[in-house]
Amino acid sequence: MVVGLSKDDADVKIETLLAEFYEPETGFSQWGQCTSTLRLPAPYDELVNHHSHMTVTVESHHGEKVDVVVHRHHRYTDDHGDWYVREITLKTHETGKVVQYGIVRLNVAALDPKVWERIEARQTPLGRVLIEHNVLREVQLCELWQIQAGPALAGLLHAEEGETVYGRTALIYCDGEPAIELLEVVAK
Repeated sequence: MVVGLSKDDADVKIETLLAEFYEPETGFSQWGQCTSTLRLPAPYDELVNHHSHMTVTVESHHGEKVDVVVHRHHRYTDDHGDWYVREITLKTHETGKVVQYGIVRLNVAALDPKVWERIEARQTPLGRVLIEHNVLREVQLCELWQIQAGPALAGLLHAEEGETVYGRTALIYCDGEPAIELLEVVAK
């Protein structure tokens, strides 16, 4: 059994993920201001309100494969496990359009070493790695978010500061165990 997350941890905390790269003392103002929501306008409702991998969803929506750009990453060990965290954007392979921003926090021990090696190489989107390695996975949507982009998020998404974007927090179970926490925000 994987340590670090329990089956009761289905409520992934956006503050926990943001604190990996942004200052909580400022209310994460560099990143932006977020509000929990139950409804999203089209096309965001179909892009984030589901229990599927975002990699597959944005590829289908944009009609082309996406590549991952890892902006920052770190690894640490605490009493709950060996963690790897990265801040990423996904961009379309052919046109180079940024289509998604994300923070991924995963428990390294929850993954087969070959899967971990592919993730650590930072060349392939997480969802594609899990799919290609046939990891039995379940994506659990935790919460939907309306976000006013701060300067950092706006820059990463190639958006305007203050622009409204939408996202979600989610938890991926790998082989039945909670293993990966996600914050995913889609671009316009």
